[in-house]
Amino acid sequence: MTKRNRRSGRGPILRLAAPFTALTLLAGCSLVPDYLRPAAPVPEHFAGVAEASASASAVPSWQEYFADPAVHTLIEAALKHNRDLKIALARVEEARALAGIARADRVPTLEAQGSGNRNRTPADLSGTGRSRTASRYDVALGVTAFELDFWGRVAALSEAARAQYLASDEAAKSFRIGLIGDVAGTWLQLGELAERERLASETLNSRTESLELIRKRRDAGLAGELDVLAAESLAESVRAQWAELKRQRRQTENALSLLTGMAVTLPQAAKAAPLAELTPGLSSDVLLRRPDVRAAEQRLRAANANVGAARAAFFPRIALTANLGSASSALSGLFDSGSEAWLFQPVLRLPLFDGGRNQANLDVAEARKVAAVADYEKTVQQAFREVADALVAQTTYREQLVAQTANLQAQQGRLERVQARAQAGIASYLEVLDASREAFAAEQTLATTRRQVLGTQVALYKALGGGE
Repeated sequence: MTKRNRRSGRGPILRLAAPFTALTLLAGCSLVPDYLRPAAPVPEHFAGVAEASASASAVPSWQEYFADPAVHTLIEAALKHNRDLKIALARVEEARALAGIARADRVPTLEAQGSGNRNRTPADLSGTGRSRTASRYDVALGVTAFELDFWGRVAALSEAARAQYLASDEAAKSFRIGLIGDVAGTWLQLGELAERERLASETLNSRTESLELIRKRRDAGLAGELDVLAAESLAESVRAQWAELKRQRRQTENALSLLTGMAVTLPQAAKAAPLAELTPGLSSDVLLRRPDVRAAEQRLRAANANVGAARAAFFPRIALTANLGSASSALSGLFDSGSEAWLFQPVLRLPLFDGGRNQANLDVAEARKVAAVADYEKTVQQAFREVADALVAQTTYREQLVAQTANLQAQQGRLERVQARAQAGIASYLEVLDASREAFAAEQTLATTRRQVLGTQVALYKALGGGE
């Protein structure tokens, strides 16, 4: 190629690049409103947190917090096999892909284009009175309908898609923490039911033996029919409760199997190990690290960006189509000297009348932003309540545990004395049955209270956003 031809080859490239570069430098005026995080509509401090424990303790990972090996096995199975978690993670991947699509709109799509066309024009349409056959072959490299983002519309849509992706990612983290808490809480409930079922079985055996003894005493004339009926009633009431506890335990096992994806054999329920002490600190700023709060904030960012995109729709749009290549009437001449061809086609679109569509879209975006602000504030308030409820429950359930322990000791002491009085002929057997009933109820309540104390620690772990 001669020097002259080389210059003529660069000329179209420079003529294409110069206006494209100038227009690109002009782009960047964004109409997206400045994002400001709303003030949290909750008190600055948690009530009921002692000054001595005002500093927040770090929330450990679930592997450190739940030391029971059985719980480890169940949580690991749930994180690997739970179908709801798989759905949540798939939605995160979907949102990430959508964010990638929106991000791709911010850069030109460079395409290689090749085409061939051969047509025949009849004689009466050719203008020369003779039919004509023509051929055209093109090959080019270029961009098609790339929008120059002067007002930030495309950038706003990309930012909104990115925020939606981050929101879905935080939502998946929130679901993961909730799943860990649900598995641990269900395991604690299973341990409670197993303990209560054991107590009911032992009590039923004891009362069945007492019933047989009363019947023998009745046959010997030492007890009346009323004593037998009372003993039968007490034994059957425990039998009914035992059956109810067996049903509840098996249903709880089914629920735990579902949480773990039915991927493991459930271990034998045992007494739960104590959990580490968590202190949220006085400041409610700890709520901002919760994944559900972060997800709500990302949804607010997306709504804010969509307002900017709706505003930009009122302004002109410039779409650029440009290509550079070669054209010839013969396929063999595509790359001959002088076959260069280029196209530069900017298109300006200015909305003049749209029946109020753009204004309605802006109204929709602004209304959704208002809703997103309210959703964020509500999420923060819900988070504050969950932490506050867990703190209150932690304190009161411990007080309740102390009282229930003392109550059981009192009921057992009462039962021993009534039994001694009955053996001495001072008290009736009905008094023994009443004391036995109260002692059994106290045992059942104490088992439930122990689980509730541990359950509040699990609830506080979830309310504080779990560990990373």
